[in-house]
Amino acid sequence: MPLHILIILVVGGIGLIALLTHFLGLSRALRLTSADEARTAWLRGWPEDTVTAAHIAPDGSAALVETDHGLGIVFVLGADSCAHRLDGSDIHETPGGLRILFHDFATPRLDVALDPEALTHWRQILSEKR
Repeated sequence: MPLHILIILVVGGIGLIALLTHFLGLSRALRLTSADEARTAWLRGWPEDTVTAAHIAPDGSAALVETDHGLGIVFVLGADSCAHRLDGSDIHETPGGLRILFHDFATPRLDVALDPEALTHWRQILSEKR
């Protein structure tokens, strides 16, 4: 098969797959909508924990999770979620919410957007449990 035809087929095939993925809704970003969803996401990463409470951020991008092993956070990474314990992390208040710096080179910094009411609630939980 001539190279110029092969290139057209490969590029066209990749483009078709990308379009199908998008139009079927498989490229949509995950949003945490309930405490049960946050609990399930946490237990995928930490199955030995017992989740006692989950507090969802107003925009659904993260959830503060209380477990029998301490506090953790579930956050959205595209169409999936990631769960991390908060022990040993640095948490700073920003004008729009909280910034969490994990002491793990493989985990990016996390900015959680919180309205003033949610920020007060999360700050209270962080000060009591940490």
